[in-house]
Amino acid sequence: MQIAQKLLAQKTNLSVFFLLFGGLLFRGFLAFWLYPTFDEAYYYLYSLHLDWSYFDHPVLVALTTGFGPWLTGDVSQFTIRLGALILYTGSLVLLYLASKRLFSAKAANLTLAIATISPIFLVGFGILSLPDSPLMFFWSASLYCAANEFFRQPRTQKQSLVKYVPSYRLSYLGILVGLACLSKYHGFVLGLGLIGFCLTSPPHRCVVRSPWAWLGLGLFVITILPILFWNMQHNWVSFSFQSQRAVPKSGYNLLSVGAVSLAGVVYLFPTIGLPLWWVSLQSALARITQLFSRKSPNYGRDLEACELLILWVSLPLILGFTVLGGYRQILPAWPMPGFWGITLLLGQRAVIWEQQSRLRVRRWLLGSGIMVATILFILLLQVTAGILQKPSQYALMGGFLPPKDDPSTELIDIQQLRRGFAESPVLRAALENSNFIFTNRYYLGGPIAMSLRPLAQIPITCFDIGKDLRGFAFWSRADQWLGKDALYITTASFNNRKDLMASYRTYFSSLIELETVLIRRGGVVTNVIYIYQAKKLLKPYPRSYGI
Repeated sequence: MQIAQKLLAQKTNLSVFFLLFGGLLFRGFLAFWLYPTFDEAYYYLYSLHLDWSYFDHPVLVALTTGFGPWLTGDVSQFTIRLGALILYTGSLVLLYLASKRLFSAKAANLTLAIATISPIFLVGFGILSLPDSPLMFFWSASLYCAANEFFRQPRTQKQSLVKYVPSYRLSYLGILVGLACLSKYHGFVLGLGLIGFCLTSPPHRCVVRSPWAWLGLGLFVITILPILFWNMQHNWVSFSFQSQRAVPKSGYNLLSVGAVSLAGVVYLFPTIGLPLWWVSLQSALARITQLFSRKSPNYGRDLEACELLILWVSLPLILGFTVLGGYRQILPAWPMPGFWGITLLLGQRAVIWEQQSRLRVRRWLLGSGIMVATILFILLLQVTAGILQKPSQYALMGGFLPPKDDPSTELIDIQQLRRGFAESPVLRAALENSNFIFTNRYYLGGPIAMSLRPLAQIPITCFDIGKDLRGFAFWSRADQWLGKDALYITTASFNNRKDLMASYRTYFSSLIELETVLIRRGGVVTNVIYIYQAKKLLKPYPRSYGI
């Protein structure tokens, strides 16, 4: 019997190692080849302007994005993602440990497999350098800390009635939730969810009277001081910007709610997304039914208490952003931390399914993993080589998707842009003789900065006629470059905008096209970067906010 248990433990440890190490290698491969997205490149600019916080996000994404370039001295799509690759591996380990603490080693193994397979987790949390990478690390650390705090005793019937006594871990929990807030403002929802659990779980209501809880609250406030300090200096602009997103600007559309739900299922992958929705709604309904029944549940250490904790930190984000989708566009990553927590419940439910049919569960996970890996590999080849593009020298069966109909052609291959500047005497001279660079959209500044960083240390700003400047409004003063010369860099999709060119010509003494850099994919030009020489800024470009 003991030998069988040891063999089972070794097999479990081997599968955990395979999922963690194999997943890291796969994500590293994708991270190396995939062109930087606009958001990632924009966060690279954060790392060039280190501050206590930023207009649209807290500080930690600057540190995680800058980690690779600072460590290696190289600016590339892989180095800016190095922090995300490491943090996501840590997030998976913490999620595994939380599941093992709340449920069992078997449930933890299945939870790890589910989280490793889901494409939105794999890409959005584990490859791209986004605020979600540090968020999910500290979200998972908070879940693990909460599991150890609220369910310290082993899961046995004899000890399930042991009275809960708050401990020093509550102070650690305050710091971890604060660090989640320093990653992304979603962290505040995590904190409120933990409070909601304590208030609705009778044995844990004593937390509000615990000195450890008040110490944790104090440490939480100290941890988020960078956010508070920066916003105090800038009229609380971050909170104003984020809160405006929740204000309805049009009527409510129930079809949009359904579209948000279906989109979430697709991004999670249907074989993962549909079970996650089913488990979350079924568990929530069971807890609500129990609340209004005469039966008093044992919240000391049973499955119901564990489910209650997970639901409180997960459902507010899932349901909140789904409802919000009725009157505004919802980005795919916004509700996903909630689904991340629900994987704990799905892993536990999969244990029951495995007892009924181990082969079926294995086929479900293995088949989903193979399909997700295949689809991601095909998408990578399309983005980088144009295997579905028509025309393309690498097209399969001649291709079928024209470049003009493929939004991925908007991504900029920073290596091609860098070579274009390095190989052109005209552009090299223009870099040497210009005081700053500007572009017309905030998200174009990041790829340009990544491309030119090894060639010249020139400040980059944004002159947006729509006045959406994001962080650029705080990285320079409006009058900083009066009388100075600049380079204006933009892409083909904006070059023919007559209103832009007419506006810029009123702010400079002259605006002359210097050269273009062709971006090719599959041997075909898919984008064009236009570079203009702008002589002598005559007056400050207007800003609706900033300094």
